[in-house]
Parts: sequence; C-alpha cells; structure tokens
Amino acid sequence: MRHLFNRGFYKPNGVSGEALKNALLLLRPEIYGSVAEEKAELNGLIYVLERLPEGIEQCRFINLTSDEGYRVSHLNPIIPPKRRRNCYRIDDEQMNIEITRGRSDIYDILTHLTFLFIESEKICKRVLIPDTDKTIRDWQKLVSSIKEEELSLAEREIAIIHTANILGRSFEEILVVYEKLSTKTNPDRFLKIVYWLGKLSLEEEISGDKRTITFSALLRERLGHHIHGERWANNIKDALKKNNLLNRPIHIISANMHSVMNSLFARNALKEEFPDSSSLKIYEALSVPGSSGLRNSVIEMAENNGMIALDDTSGTNIDVQIFDTAKFSKDACCYDFSYISDGEKPVIFVMDYAFGEQAYETIDELLKPYEDQKKKDVFLNIASVSIMGKAGILEGGKGDLMIPSAHIFEGTADNYPFKNELCAEDFKGHGLKVFEGTMVTVLGTSLQNRDILKFFHKSTWNVIGLEMEGVHYQKAIQSASKIRKSIRENVKIRYAYYASDNPLETGSTLASGGLGTTGVKPTYLITDKILKQIFN
Repeated sequence: MRHLFNRGFYKPNGVSGEALKNALLLLRPEIYGSVAEEKAELNGLIYVLERLPEGIEQCRFINLTSDEGYRVSHLNPIIPPKRRRNCYRIDDEQMNIEITRGRSDIYDILTHLTFLFIESEKICKRVLIPDTDKTIRDWQKLVSSIKEEELSLAEREIAIIHTANILGRSFEEILVVYEKLSTKTNPDRFLKIVYWLGKLSLEEEISGDKRTITFSALLRERLGHHIHGERWANNIKDALKKNNLLNRPIHIISANMHSVMNSLFARNALKEEFPDSSSLKIYEALSVPGSSGLRNSVIEMAENNGMIALDDTSGTNIDVQIFDTAKFSKDACCYDFSYISDGEKPVIFVMDYAFGEQAYETIDELLKPYEDQKKKDVFLNIASVSIMGKAGILEGGKGDLMIPSAHIFEGTADNYPFKNELCAEDFKGHGLKVFEGTMVTVLGTSLQNRDILKFFHKSTWNVIGLEMEGVHYQKAIQSASKIRKSIRENVKIRYAYYASDNPLETGSTLASGGLGTTGVKPTYLITDKILKQIFN
C-alpha cells in the first residue's frame, strides 16, 4: 500500500491490484468471513459499506485526496455512517474521499475497497458465460429489475431469488441483508449494489474499461506533515488561554463525547426522572436513541457549570470538551473534590477517539508548548493522560476489560512498556472479566488473521487484545515527557479498553454487529475509575 501511495495510482485488476487482492485472500481476515470462498460474503459486505460512502460501488474512478477545499463548492459531502470522513461524488463515475487522519485512513479505505473488488469479481465470474460476452439468465433478470420506482413485493422477491443464485446464498440470507441495507429513500439498495458491483466488473472484463484508484498530488505532499493535528491543537490551546486554564492541572482523557459528561452530571441532572435508580440504569437510559430530552438535560447542566464544547473545524474529526471543575456549582457534580483549592482544581480535557496514526499526530501537537503573542513558549501543566477505548479481545467476550502494561506495534518488534495507574484489581467485583497484559497496536481493524493472533496470545508476548492507537499515543507521551521535556516526566498514564469483539471467535468479529447496551457498563466503569483517580 505504501508503494502504491508513493506511485500515485493503481488499477484493481492490474498487477498491483492483483497483489493486494492475493494478499487479502492469503491473510483471510476473520472480519471478512468467506471472502476466499466462491459464495458472497454478506456480513463483511455490510461492514464495508457502513465505512465507505454511499454510491461508491457505482464509481469507476476513486480518488483519495487531501482537504482540498471541496467544502466551499456546490458539492455536498457524503459521510459514511461508521467512519467520519468527507466524501464527494464528483460525477457519475468518480468519488473523491478526503484523507485527513493519516496513513491509517488510507489502509482502512484500500482494505475495504480490495474486499469490494474481490466480491465484484466473484459476481462477474458467476454471471459471465465462459468464452463469451453473454451473461446467465439470473443476471439478465436482476438487470431488468433495477429501476427508479420501488419494486412491488412480488417483483422484489423474484429479484432476490435471482440475486441469491448469483451470490451463492439462500433466499433467507439475502432477505436479511436486503432489509439491513434498505433505506426509506432507497429501499432496493442491496439489489442495486449487487448490480453495480457486477456491472463494473463485467465492463472491465468485456470492454477493458478499467477501474482506477488515484492519490492526489496534494495528499502525497501533505501526508505526515501534521497539518490537521497542528490546527486542532492550536484551536484547543487558544481556548485554554482564553479561559485562563493553561497553568491549571490538565487531565487529558481520550474517550467518547458522552461518558465523562454523564458521569460528572447525569445523576444530579436527572434525579427527578430517576429518583431511586442506579447509575447504570441512568446511563443505559441515556444511551437509547430516543432519549434526546434526557441528554439535553445533562448537556444543559454541563454548560451551566463551565463545560466548553469545541466542535472540530480542523479536519481531524475529533471534537473536544473542556470541563473547568472550579466552575462546578455545589450540587452539580456527582464527585466530591471540595478539599482541592481553586487554583489546583483539575481541568478535564476530553477528546473524541482518534483513528490509528492520527493519535500520534494529535497528541504530539497538543503536548507541545503554547506560543503566546510575545513568541514565548508556555508549557502546559499536563497532570495525566487517560486513554479509554474499544478493542478486540483474545480471551473473553464483548464488554470484558483489558488493562495493558505495554503496547507492541504489529509487524515490528517496537514495544512501549509503561506504568499504568489502572490495574485489574480496580475493576474486580463488577461481573466483568478483567485481563492484564500486553496489547498489540494493529495497522487496521480489517486485517486480523486468526493464526497470527493465536501466536500473539499463546507466545511469551502475552497479548490480551488488539487496538489501533495505543502505540501512537504512547510514542507521543514518551517523547514529550522523557525527551523533549515539554510536559512533566512523571505524568500519570492510564489505559483501559473494553472488548468490542473477539476476532478469534467466528461470529464474534466486528462484522457481527455493535455492542448495543453491552458497552454501557464497561464504558462507565472505566470512566468512573479514571475520574476517581483524577479527583483523588
């Protein structure tokens, strides 16, 4: 992938594209299930489509670009539901995808595209009659069913029967995927996806119209230059300066945009709605999609008590919340820290999840000194850095906890041991399994091979799980504290992860679906332990 990026383009059916496809088929990641078999892989297809822009299957030309100003054009961004990236449909044949989060974003997109091309070729091979340019009857019937207006029930079921035969799957299996991908505006979306995947592959086979992936000149020039991370960090430091918070103890927490705020304020903000309920019941209620009224009550209390919310304008897609605990009123916060003097009351800085290598870019820039108007360096008073995230677990199941003692970087022997202020003992007695050991920082969620993971787990590396950011965070923290001395050397570090999947168990990968309410308990348990340590 690095070679192709430096080269500037590749064709999925060219020599380079075939090398990528063969590598993916050799690796056979668990998340892509039956990708190496003749039948179509349906769960993997849903997983990929949730992370790529709608309509990409129709595009012969896919261009990966830097942030090149499309936001000021007439084009409306297409944002995939499970990946916050801006994508632009330039015309009928071209999709541009903005890369603002570094190499990890490129690996992610190219891996998903490679999977799509493999599935596309499977369709072509099944519908094209050998040694001719003619297609089987099932394909002709599917083509005739693709139209603008919604299909009737009978037409839909007949089309699904033909599609099931093309994909080598049962009618019932196809029906499930059809319903998952159906939308109000595009109810027959799945049939159209299969049609376009087959159509482009057939045209490439018959007429030689090649699909092409390109990397823009600006993207190749800018990648690795921390342009977005620097802009992001400067916006934050300006906000800290404006609110006179640069010299106060700052506690960085990488988490989602709700768990810290809810832990601080939800029980008091919602005591009328939930007078006798446990904290967990309140958090579960807040996580339900239809609970906007409850969430607004918590947000209102947080804003009335000094919360500063910074929506991202830098291109990193990392939003930020800053909590000045000195502004908390007496009965607002659910934690007691009244014994701390106002000048020493913590500033809690919460940043949304980074993506892979982006974690290094953002934290590295954030931990650099702030340059004031007199061009003097003002060093931030960073007291702790806490990382809470989702990760794949190698023993146990969804919702269980992992407390790392070191991170190792996949594909290298690079290793980053550290003193974790959190330990397994902190989480005992809450009905969750807790594992302590090494974690692997992987290049992408879609590249996990069962045999490699078994080696990591069973060998003396003592690996308990895998995630995408740990090494990158730790690299930035170590360089700032141990070498560049821009933050205190004894900065406290906390890492804790909860399991989103188990890639060693078939049917328990990320492609099997989200955590749902299973993630509520571990999320808030970790958040509570982090906040208690900060306030103590």
